[in-house]
Amino acid sequence: MKYEQTIILNNGKETFIRNGDESDGNVVFEIFNRTHEETDYQLSYSDENSIEPEQEAQFLKEKALSPNETELVAIVDGKIVGIAGIEPVGKKYKVKHRAEFGISILKDYWGQGLGKALTKACIQCARAAGYDQLELSVVAGNDRALSLYRSLGFVEFGRNPRGFNSRISGYQEVVYMLLEL
Repeated sequence: MKYEQTIILNNGKETFIRNGDESDGNVVFEIFNRTHEETDYQLSYSDENSIEPEQEAQFLKEKALSPNETELVAIVDGKIVGIAGIEPVGKKYKVKHRAEFGISILKDYWGQGLGKALTKACIQCARAAGYDQLELSVVAGNDRALSLYRSLGFVEFGRNPRGFNSRISGYQEVVYMLLEL
């Protein structure tokens, strides 16, 4: 699924959002690990990353060729500063109408509109891929993310009070959200 768009961030910086590709493997691998070190709101810790840069490159190559999955990168001043993507919940008939969304942005770029731009881009990709529903999970204490998702039309459909077990704060409540496309 092909995606390209140039946007202007809140700070006036031009940002190019496009599909990640095989050549981005090393950088995306580093961004993934760094973003997972910068916040306790991600699904995993950087030391739990089970793939190598070469596998990341292959992952990006496959996503770029997929008709219903995507992994986008956001580029500011020539460097990748954020990643976001969608993938099917499953391939079986009963769930193939649903996609999952994930996002990671370097902390230096928080609060500049990049999260909103990447989320909107993934919503566009999910619609283009023919999904009926886009889903995500977010830590209940992540007020900025919750506010962003609600502003884009996501609604809460459940909570898991012990959804994540943080090394830092213990159990974290996870909020499940969806957007009907």
